[in-house]
Amino acid sequence: MAQKAAKSLAARNASTLTRTHLIALALHTIYLVLHFTFNRPRSLKPYLLLAGPTLVIEFYLERLGRPRYTDDGNLRTPGEDLGATGLTEYMWDVVYWTWGCMASVCLFNDRAWWLWIVVPLYSVWLAYTTFTGMKSGFAGMGGGRSEEPAVAGGESKRQKKLEKRGGQKMQYR
Repeated sequence: MAQKAAKSLAARNASTLTRTHLIALALHTIYLVLHFTFNRPRSLKPYLLLAGPTLVIEFYLERLGRPRYTDDGNLRTPGEDLGATGLTEYMWDVVYWTWGCMASVCLFNDRAWWLWIVVPLYSVWLAYTTFTGMKSGFAGMGGGRSEEPAVAGGESKRQKKLEKRGGQKMQYR
């Protein structure tokens, strides 16, 4: 029962990586077979340009998450959690989206590579929402302007609402 969590993480990572590599191999093989057998008037430039980063990401995830064992078969390191949030999650999104674009290109034509433009647009949107979230977070600390000017009497909105409903009136000493 020693290292049960590490062993389960290692097994989960190994199965995820194996599945990822098999799907990638199948998609790339189908694309290349269709490209060379039907002799389509296409260049391999979009394929290399847009599928190349996915191969780099897969190599990185392989190095990051592959469990390592000692010579006698004991688990040395289970690898990093491939289901982690943050950058790892974003890399999986890029891999899955590229797979979808490759499948679309196989079914339709090279114009389906334009679907890949969603990835940088999504990155820009995430950066924008993060920035605006930080900006509104700093608003309460004097970093941003409040929407209403300060009340002369020092009453907050909550106090005004309570007084309007007939609740307790604040008494200042």
